[in-house]
Amino acid sequence: MISDRPVWDIPRWACPPVLDHRPREGSVSDSAQHRAPAPRTPAGGAGLAALLTAPDRALIALDYDGTLAPIVARPADAVPAPGAIEALRRISRAVGTLSIITGRPVDALLELTGVEKLPDLGELVILGQYGLQRWDSRSRAITSPEPLPGVGAVRAALPELLRDAPAGTVVEDKHQALVVHVRRTADPDAALAALAPALTTLAEEHGLEAAPGKKVLELRPPGHDKGGALRELVAARGARSVLVAGDDYGDLPAFSAVDEMRAGGLPGITVCSDSPEVPAVLRERADLVVGGPAGMVALLEVLIERLGG
Repeated sequence: MISDRPVWDIPRWACPPVLDHRPREGSVSDSAQHRAPAPRTPAGGAGLAALLTAPDRALIALDYDGTLAPIVARPADAVPAPGAIEALRRISRAVGTLSIITGRPVDALLELTGVEKLPDLGELVILGQYGLQRWDSRSRAITSPEPLPGVGAVRAALPELLRDAPAGTVVEDKHQALVVHVRRTADPDAALAALAPALTTLAEEHGLEAAPGKKVLELRPPGHDKGGALRELVAARGARSVLVAGDDYGDLPAFSAVDEMRAGGLPGITVCSDSPEVPAVLRERADLVVGGPAGMVALLEVLIERLGG
């Protein structure tokens, strides 16, 4: 679901003058000509300025669901927002590294986006399963470890545990993890509250962790989150600035990683892809708030225009 707030519903005081241009009426693509992005914090303004000053040393890391694609009832139906794929292709050629960091398996993301078939693709790294899996535009190959033994044990136990779960409860098997979705139940919040204690106990008994998300609980290997994946990628790529965008609890560790990098002298900016389902804490911590996936596409288009990509 996309918020009905303006694409740039944020103060303009930190917006560099070079980014200022007049709005136009029209399509999602035209919305890049709406108001320029204006980080609402000094740190975010510095992060954006660093990205624009030295884009070849910048790293842009984006979530997928809720950020590049609208949230939908069935994960398999989460196609990219209009204009998202073209924006990814162009921004990948305008900055040092573009990354998608997601809880999805890499093969599922490749199937949904088709990015591996894009012509003239620049530096793109996809980190799936919170960094457990990897694909990049150089090797065009997926690397993935064997799943923990506990994943198989949890997979076997879930049918019985969920036997009396509310109608509409479904399990998504990510091979490295299992996700219990309650979005299609009559009362998702009540369903998740009722199921969470038993699911958390099951995960912990088999060496996994239970991580909450939007109308989901993911049973996954511990010690893997977007913060760790981001830190490793920034170090590996020698990035000198970073932009991170997300919309859910799973993106908070990446926001925290940006805070740590800024404290260490590496400029960064955090972006919230807003919707009524976004956790308030994520919206409050973001340097920049955009209107859902359409707003994220518009932001990428503004950056592409400013960078001449």
